[in-house]
Amino acid sequence: MMRYCFVLQRFFALLLLTTPVLAQDVVLPNAFAHNDYQHKKPLFEAIKQGYANIEADVYAYKGSLVVTHVLPILHHRRTLEALYLEPLADLINERNGEVYTGFAAPVTLMIDIKSDGAKTYRLLKPILEKYRSYLCGYSNGQWQPGPVRIVLSGKKPFDMVRNDPDRLVFIDEDLRKIGRDTTRNLFNMASCKFSKLVRCNKDGSLSPRYQARLRNYVNDAHKYGVRVRLWASPNKYTTWQQLLTCGVDMIATDKLTTLHNFLIDEKRR
Repeated sequence: MMRYCFVLQRFFALLLLTTPVLAQDVVLPNAFAHNDYQHKKPLFEAIKQGYANIEADVYAYKGSLVVTHVLPILHHRRTLEALYLEPLADLINERNGEVYTGFAAPVTLMIDIKSDGAKTYRLLKPILEKYRSYLCGYSNGQWQPGPVRIVLSGKKPFDMVRNDPDRLVFIDEDLRKIGRDTTRNLFNMASCKFSKLVRCNKDGSLSPRYQARLRNYVNDAHKYGVRVRLWASPNKYTTWQQLLTCGVDMIATDKLTTLHNFLIDEKRR
């Protein structure tokens, strides 16, 4: 019964997304849905708001990859495949090979690994292989494009990913280390907790000193073709504006509508 209700809920959410009304939705490449799975309708609320970057925490549990932040005693049916991979594949099929109609760049699904990295990656690989035609990555060392990009964060199995010629994942690197790393084609994103890099004033603004510091890190990452994300930043328009001004590529929030409205306003400026 629970499985039936879950499938039915996903069907109606997908039906809503594939109506013509949403064909003109604005896509927001700077929007990052932090802890997306905590929303009432994981994935679908973020997609409806135009988010191009979506995060799910994952825990390896009894042979499954469960979407959760801690050991999944209860909601073990909420798997990565059921909440994200299957619905994304359905949506892409409905939209002629794209997550967003007319949006050529891949949408990022960040998998934040909360359990052992190697164990989780061994479970993840065969699951992702089922969706290879939807994912960008490598086949025998050769690049293959796709509408969805998988990025691993948290307990990252760095060596396993680096040595995998058929990998369908990329790594989220520590922003503070990216300038010292020369591994090409492995990192797609560099992240750091906001408070570990900068401090803001009471109004949410950054001092010139912190703006300069942030720009230096951003420039280093961009030299490697890596996008930048700061997480746990204040949910203030002033802070978000200054992050964009400093070149930060993705603003992470769980306030989906608030950030959506902010970025739409920024586009109109």
